[in-house]
Amino acid sequence: MSIIAEDFLPDSLLDTFRERAVVHDRENTFPEEDLADLRARGYLRLLVPTALGGLGASLLEAGRIQRRLAQAAPATALSMNMHLVVTGAALHAHHSGVESVRGLLEDAAADQLFAFGISEAGNEAMLFDSATRAVAQEDGGFVLTGTKIFTSLAPVWDRLVVHGRVAEPSEADPRLVFGVLERTEEVETLDDWDTHGMRPSQSCTTRLHGAPLAADRVVTTTPVGPNPDPFVLGIFGAFELLIASVYTGIAERAIAVGTRVATTRRNATKGIVHADDPDIRWRLADAAIQVDGSVLQIEKLLADLDALGTGEAGPGLSDHGPRWFLHFSGVKARATEAALGAVDQVLRASGGAQYFRRSELERLSRDVRAGMYHPSDEESVHAAYAKALLGEIGASSAG
Repeated sequence: MSIIAEDFLPDSLLDTFRERAVVHDRENTFPEEDLADLRARGYLRLLVPTALGGLGASLLEAGRIQRRLAQAAPATALSMNMHLVVTGAALHAHHSGVESVRGLLEDAAADQLFAFGISEAGNEAMLFDSATRAVAQEDGGFVLTGTKIFTSLAPVWDRLVVHGRVAEPSEADPRLVFGVLERTEEVETLDDWDTHGMRPSQSCTTRLHGAPLAADRVVTTTPVGPNPDPFVLGIFGAFELLIASVYTGIAERAIAVGTRVATTRRNATKGIVHADDPDIRWRLADAAIQVDGSVLQIEKLLADLDALGTGEAGPGLSDHGPRWFLHFSGVKARATEAALGAVDQVLRASGGAQYFRRSELERLSRDVRAGMYHPSDEESVHAAYAKALLGEIGASSAG
């Protein structure tokens, strides 16, 4: 049975979230009441199959729900994205027959909240390498030491998905391990989140001081570098597309607010409301054109990723083969840049009153800018596309 975003997150609940978002942004606090309301609606079980006690949503449905949540509380949506990335990746791997992800889905079915500890300062390879050191133990587990940044849900998570580079005597075959940590004294959460936007997400730094990764909580091990591991592919796809959904939702809300402003704000010089001003109409239309394109791209790739996981085939569905990672990063980059451009157009159309902190558009304009810092950034996307087109640097001249 389909899960309709408007039914799952009714207007009355979004109005409450929107009111809270103002307070949490001002006070730099995590929206624990939002989390409680989302738990009560089964949000943590959203991407868990019904056979395992979940709601059985698809990634496409989750993307639509995230866009809707972002229209009310962007930082809440960004935070919850991290749980959905983990469960979305586990769902994809589960469909591919990977038994080790079953525990993640069962934990989520039991309302355990997952956070995502992958980002590291200076590690542009992201999922495909790690500065965190993982030392193998005799029982099959690992001990992890390193620092993770931008750990959304930092004050409240129950489980933390991390990766580390396995410390081996030889670097001939370097490998990564992915697994799930619990809160122990070896996992330190810093109170260092004081940012321009997305303040309620509380995406604090996490330090691992020999954190124990139990053998039964190891999800997968992979080579260093890009690889087709189902869990890693699921993480990359769910992360990029759900991130794109959140920032697109912010832009959709900005357009709605800007449209309302245009119908009430008057141009005293011309003697007309701004909704009748050709320049204002052009700016709002330009914003809507950009966002419409993002929605179509995001939903197409989410539907394709759902089909890849389930083996479904049908009209309009595509298996992108070796270009999956390229498309994931490309859609994310285009969508976040389009969202930023759309919000800026709305601001230009809506007048100086939107520069004040009491304006919702002012807050949205800060929140949307966080999109440029999430991987994949513009530089890495351009480098990946250039490599796909031209090969490695120097390859042509060497020939």
